[in-house]
Amino acid sequence: MFAAESLPIVTLRPSSNVEPIDFSAPAALVAQRLIGAILTVDGVGGRIVETEAYDPEEPASHAFCGPTTRNTVLFGQPAHVYVYRSYGIHWCLNFVCREEGHGAGVLIRAIEPLTGLDAMRQRRGLEPIRLLCSGPGRVGQALGITHRHNGMSLLEAPFHVEAPQEPASIVTGPRIGITKAIALPWRFGLAASKFWSKPFPKHT
Repeated sequence: MFAAESLPIVTLRPSSNVEPIDFSAPAALVAQRLIGAILTVDGVGGRIVETEAYDPEEPASHAFCGPTTRNTVLFGQPAHVYVYRSYGIHWCLNFVCREEGHGAGVLIRAIEPLTGLDAMRQRRGLEPIRLLCSGPGRVGQALGITHRHNGMSLLEAPFHVEAPQEPASIVTGPRIGITKAIALPWRFGLAASKFWSKPFPKHT
């Protein structure tokens, strides 16, 4: 049986310094270092405010049962894009982590929109800025993500990722929208952001 305590959990609340994003690091660490980073796709995007980490050692991960046709990219080189369709409707954007063959990734759950708002509103068909990218399906739709992006490098166009320029205060909580390993606190958010997909548990 999977035990949450068997996996490393790295927390940075708040982070003590700003470090470059090393996508070969464990997913839980990459997920935190992405908080506050700027992500754009063809110039459309904003600040990452919510992420979730996944590792093949835990049953909620797409990589838990090993490589398949669907998840091949997840076992590829780090700093690449893994895209999958959720419920047959929403394209979800993930960043591959760890060494090639491992199968770890980070799901981008929410973004604070900063650039390309007109394009986002056209793709999403709505006006309120808070709802443009507040959830993984919304992120995918607003950024124009489809299966054609699967396997692309984060280090090349159309993707552009800038590490945070200052330390971020990060909140953590259990992942949502899953039924397995739900106690693992691998959901991370930018403290006090208005753009999360769902509120985080209260921290004392």
